[in-house]
Amino acid sequence: MSDDHYFSADPAVPFTRESFTVEVWGHSFELVSGSGVFSRGHLDHATAMLFRELEPPVQGQFLDLGCGYGAIGLAIARAVPLATVTGVDVNERALLLANENASALGLGPRFVAALPDQIPTDMTFDEIWSNPPIRIGKEALHELLLTWLPRLRPEGRAVMVVGKFLGADSLQRWLTEQGWPTTRLASAKGFRVLETRRG
Repeated sequence: MSDDHYFSADPAVPFTRESFTVEVWGHSFELVSGSGVFSRGHLDHATAMLFRELEPPVQGQFLDLGCGYGAIGLAIARAVPLATVTGVDVNERALLLANENASALGLGPRFVAALPDQIPTDMTFDEIWSNPPIRIGKEALHELLLTWLPRLRPEGRAVMVVGKFLGADSLQRWLTEQGWPTTRLASAKGFRVLETRRG
């Protein structure tokens, strides 16, 4: 049995690609996923719920945190002509797929996915969108969020979809206690959409 995870830097499982079509905010497009990457061959339920419950943003500089093969960031880039999106992930296979997807969709100039240490340290964002990697563990997740939330510009916000059974409500309380006021925008099918603002 493999202990290889989608949050591994370099998954050991053989690499096979699998494409599927999504419809988000009135736009239909194809994404290519693959083995060793989160949610292979379909849009995961949490991200689908995020798209259903929220309208697309208007414009700005966006971070897709834990971007995987790019579903959230590419949906924003596709629906928002005045958006530029940076995807970040530790899974190099996911980054390869995300950048290939951006290129195939003609979004390459406005979507780039990279490893965390490849993102300029002074780069800031109007909004962070994420289906965060809860399964890396609470400590690692907290560290991840406290690393990237300070990259929000004044008046910026982070939007996250988190499973209720995976600790969405305790995460909401913890973020608020850390000085990042967090409210619930939506709740459906066992998931919460949280909005975090600069304190």
